[in-house]
Amino acid sequence: MNETVLTNARIVLADEVVTGSLVMRDGKIAEVASNNARTGEDMEGDYVIPGLVELHTDHLEGHYAPRPKVRWNPVASVLAHDAQVATAGITTVFDALRVGMDYDADLTIEDMRKLAGAIEESVARDRLRADHFIHLRCEVSASDCVEAFNQFDGDARVKLASLMDHAPGQRQFARLEAYALYYQGKLKLSDEAFRDYCEKRMAQSAKNSGPNRIAISQACRERGIVLASHDDATIAHVDEAIEQGIRVAEFPTTEEAARASKDAGLGVLMGAPNVMRGGSHSGNVSARTLAAGGMLDILSSDYIPFSLIQSAFFLGEAVEAISLPQAVAMVSKNPAEAVGLDDRGVIEAGRRADLVRVRVDDHIPVVRTVWRQGRRVA
Repeated sequence: MNETVLTNARIVLADEVVTGSLVMRDGKIAEVASNNARTGEDMEGDYVIPGLVELHTDHLEGHYAPRPKVRWNPVASVLAHDAQVATAGITTVFDALRVGMDYDADLTIEDMRKLAGAIEESVARDRLRADHFIHLRCEVSASDCVEAFNQFDGDARVKLASLMDHAPGQRQFARLEAYALYYQGKLKLSDEAFRDYCEKRMAQSAKNSGPNRIAISQACRERGIVLASHDDATIAHVDEAIEQGIRVAEFPTTEEAARASKDAGLGVLMGAPNVMRGGSHSGNVSARTLAAGGMLDILSSDYIPFSLIQSAFFLGEAVEAISLPQAVAMVSKNPAEAVGLDDRGVIEAGRRADLVRVRVDDHIPVVRTVWRQGRRVA
């Protein structure tokens, strides 16, 4: 029997915070008590929260391709990414890999398969601190989207797929001005070259997006993969998502779409960087606005792993309508439930002992210890 006892902790439960002790035994939470009757490791009044569950992070690609034309060893990239997410309190992570190469020819489906193989090999060899799954980011405007998606057929780590269209004039970039601001400098194109580029991308979207959405949503239903929509902006987008069996609404760009998604029973996911910055980097709806209006269920670190735990403690302090347990649920219980992982995300007897010890210092959460299945990993 492998047992660890934590005492003198502020334990964040599903609906309250209690000061007491917690027992981990054989990888699971065995007991939670609102007293310190057991002798164990003194948490010194720090918070103990469930391990964070991250559904959408693009962070891995940056380790693998840190510069144009540069490729790092894929296993080393996965290990570097894993170390950073684990020390940010994330014990379950869905690594986003793109299928459908929309604008960045520097990365290919072969690169994505190398990263997927590195994840799977590292899981099999018990190299990783966090529990890793794969999230396929399906750029439905791309002509090779379905072909690339099918290269993951039978991959047991694939548990989530999102349908997205980043073409100009669509969803996140409904305003061409916003698209130009984001992409023209990034791609280093002249005005004329950028106009030609936009026309090509819009034609690709018009041709490919509809058929690709249908094909991938059908494949996900057959394979038991949870589906997410991405950047829904209108009621029509939400209606389409419902028809396609979507369960998670990722980054709705308007309050209208977020409210419709919430009313339809979809899990509304927004970016933790949006919370901390006070708004979207592309000028879309503020996650704080959705949180205050009861329209936010799940937070994602997106491109800054530490923003996940930071945003949870921030919302628990800054938004009157949200308690700390409710905010913590947005980064643990709610995302776990959205993808069918009912063995984690809440501190209660019988759940996995995925836990994080946190001390708040000058309003910044400091991750002091992380356990996954009762084993200290950070």
